[in-house]
Amino acid sequence: MPKSEVIQMFNISRDSLERWLKRRSETGSFQATQGYPQGSSHRIVDREAFRAFVKRQGDKTQVELAELWHDRVSSRTISRALAKIRFTRKKDLRLSRTG
Repeated sequence: MPKSEVIQMFNISRDSLERWLKRRSETGSFQATQGYPQGSSHRIVDREAFRAFVKRQGDKTQVELAELWHDRVSSRTISRALAKIRFTRKKDLRLSRTG
């Protein structure tokens, strides 16, 4: 069957089909790869524990809080969690304003 017909039949891009065929030739299967690192957590679930943590670490920036939090999270995740518990983020006091 021509690739163009397969692309239309499954409503996929040619690039997707090429990747699937390459995966099949390399691994013998079309299965998606599993067991690779998933990156950092995207949520902070326990808000009360996070609130207590932020109160203890009150002088830290979002980047520093992300490094100190017990799970691997990004500073953006810290930002979203701070907004949910209605804390304002620490401003960078080193910036000087002129004018």
